[in-house]
Amino acid sequence: MCELNAILVQDGKREQIMESVTRMIVDGDFIELTGIFGEKQIVPGSIIEVNFSKGETIILGK
Repeated sequence: MCELNAILVQDGKREQIMESVTRMIVDGDFIELTGIFGEKQIVPGSIIEVNFSKGETIILGK
């Protein structure tokens, strides 16, 4: 299974907001992240990069 770490970029700062993300749903200006154990987090922003080599997705915060 492919899992990613979600990194939020806001005001020039990078912060890891969730590990082992297995699903991302984009709904307008919000992204719903689901972790490997089913935990969920909704983040306002937009995905600017998904890098499978680094195992991360970069979200630009609103």
